[in-house]
Amino acid sequence: MRTRGRGVAADIILIDPFSPAPAFARCCEVIRSGGIVAFPTETFYGLGVDPKNDSAVQRLFSIKGRRPDQPILILLSDSEPVRDWASEITPSASRLMERFWPGPLTLVFKAQRGVLLALTGGTGTIGLRVPGVVLIRQLLAAVGGALTGTSANISGTRSPRTATDTAAVFGEAVDLILDGGTTPGGRPSTVVDTIAEPLRLIREGVVPAEDIRALVHLAPERG
Repeated sequence: MRTRGRGVAADIILIDPFSPAPAFARCCEVIRSGGIVAFPTETFYGLGVDPKNDSAVQRLFSIKGRRPDQPILILLSDSEPVRDWASEITPSASRLMERFWPGPLTLVFKAQRGVLLALTGGTGTIGLRVPGVVLIRQLLAAVGGALTGTSANISGTRSPRTATDTAAVFGEAVDLILDGGTTPGGRPSTVVDTIAEPLRLIREGVVPAEDIRALVHLAPERG
């Protein structure tokens, strides 16, 4: 990765959806050298690092001002690498993966041994999602199949929808920003804890709770 001087803002590269290879190649270079890349997702811009690189993950927590007890989501290019991250996949979890992946459903699993403690927030669990946008999955495949998927914001503040706004938030703290235009914003992904039966709805987002209940048994919501 090219070393940037202090005070130099992140590189911003436009992603050509018809020819994304040059942008992807630069992203791979940054990620493999332990850097941080901002990229567009289905809702807002996200921050990606190699989720197996502890120093990169620690740096990610630092620039976001994120508490160490807050887990970090992992985005996957497809469902094939799930077992690299999840120690157990229940039949109910498999049904949800088959129905809603790729798409806006985050599933929480018991973390596989060897998953970085920082990613789990000390919970022993890991959230995984396969994004619904083809271009994002292509990016994930190009970098080896997985990136962190936390939003490109300082913890507790609004998430940016453009590359320019992302640069304004982080400046030189990130190494590369992939400009995919303005993202849609809107509701976040639905989050379901799959570790024990019945499954537990953590957050209702784009995927309605009734669609989840149509496939699996959910625990009653806590009052």
